Amino acid sequence: MELRQLEYFVAVADERNFTRAAARVHISQSGVSAQVRQLERELGADLFDRSARTVTLTAAGRAALSHARAALAAAEAVGEAVSEVTGLLRGRLTLGMVVGCTVTPLFDALAAFHREHPGVELALREDHSDRLVADVRSGALDAALVGSATAAPEGLEALTVVSERLVTAVPPDHPLARLRRVTLRDVCAHPIVCMPPGTGVRTVLDRACAARDLRPTVTLQAGAADAVADLAARGLAAAVLSASMAHAHDDRLVVRPIADADTPAYLSFVWRAAHGPAVRALLRHAHSVFPRPRASDAR
Repeated sequence: MELRQLEYFVAVADERNFTRAAARVHISQSGVSAQVRQLERELGADLFDRSARTVTLTAAGRAALSHARAALAAAEAVGEAVSEVTGLLRGRLTLGMVVGCTVTPLFDALAAFHREHPGVELALREDHSDRLVADVRSGALDAALVGSATAAPEGLEALTVVSERLVTAVPPDHPLARLRRVTLRDVCAHPIVCMPPGTGVRTVLDRACAARDLRPTVTLQAGAADAVADLAARGLAAAVLSASMAHAHDDRLVVRPIADADTPAYLSFVWRAAHGPAVRALLRHAHSVFPRPRASDAR
């Protein structure tokens, strides 16, 4: 059993696809398949069910996954221990970013980190926040920029980047634009365009409505704030966004705070409490470039 076989096994388990796993580890798909097959022969059990389009773990695969991650983490820790002594970081840092993110300081932090530690390979992928949080918890990601309904998702450390209340954004001729005070009930009386489940803004909206026994009619969904605003601007539905997302479009939309949606939506950089020197180095840059958390009532 070789470490590279465990690496390929974990990559396929994370990506649920041999082609994407091969791209992640930078070898051919046939190479990944051959090494995983060799690992299965050595273990005497199939690790994956390959019968469907999406590759899934078998019971044996699920039992092996956490141990494979632990073995890879232990091997990485050996290199990190030496790196901390020599001051030269190497390895791979895998990061996540919420879909449609426009927080460019994250890219500034990555650029500064890369200049300081060129020996660390950086990988970045977009996804919805709930999946990113789950992957940080499991170790599939080292850290991620996510939207959430709490400042720090359970079990993770967090740096709050933005803390904002929800607003609605509508064209000037929309009924909500004529109200001086807008409530959740007012918003729920109209079709809504919002981000999909799994995003921070949507989680805050759904929880706030559930607390008031309201059932919003979300007729349109888009993963990027600009797309949500564009749909609202065309009169298709009332947008629900965080304040800064909506105010970026206040040249064509009327933005109204939702008075009784008092739980903010957070954008946070999250990581596990147990992390290596590469994450610590990135966090130093993140703290230096991310703006101080801002609240929507400041606008």
